[in-house]
Amino acid sequence: MSYRFLPDGPVPKVRLNIGQTVLIDPSSRSGGSCLEVIEGVARVFCPCEETEGMTLAFLQSGDQLRTDRLCSEGICVEALTPLCFNSDVEALENSGFDPVNEWTLQLLRIRHLGNAEQRLQALLALLVNRLGKRCGDWCQLPFRLTHERIGELIGSTRVTSTRLISRLRSADLLVVPTGESTLSLAPEFIEAAPLTV
Repeated sequence: MSYRFLPDGPVPKVRLNIGQTVLIDPSSRSGGSCLEVIEGVARVFCPCEETEGMTLAFLQSGDQLRTDRLCSEGICVEALTPLCFNSDVEALENSGFDPVNEWTLQLLRIRHLGNAEQRLQALLALLVNRLGKRCGDWCQLPFRLTHERIGELIGSTRVTSTRLISRLRSADLLVVPTGESTLSLAPEFIEAAPLTV
């Protein structure tokens, strides 16, 4: 896994291109500080060998990642779209909402659905409802995930996720526009998802 380290000192704006990853070392962060996404979408994952890059959350503009609640191995932030974040802001107290905990809970709920088709539909609906938008006759995600990553998120193999995605494409429920980094999904597919957020 290839990543760069986040500087120990505060950096007002860290910019990452799509696919770039930074490792945040919890021992180098001050208590109560956070990363705050200024623009873009990020995937937060565990760098530990045992968990093989397990996704914990997706963050978007305004979301914070508390750096005092990380595992001892640290945490990685990957840019799914061009990403800009502040590396040292004060945590919002008394907000009662932690986006990382909320995402982890929702991803865990998805993993406990009965079959891979339900899990894929619930995952895509969650991503569209939280990070996407409605564009005419389609719902659009501003990024794509690999079939391997989708497999990790729904608890299946890459082969299974590829087969399920092929079925969605054949049924005209999913479109991957050529030359774009977006993913389009049929609204009826999203609205019929087995879990609501």
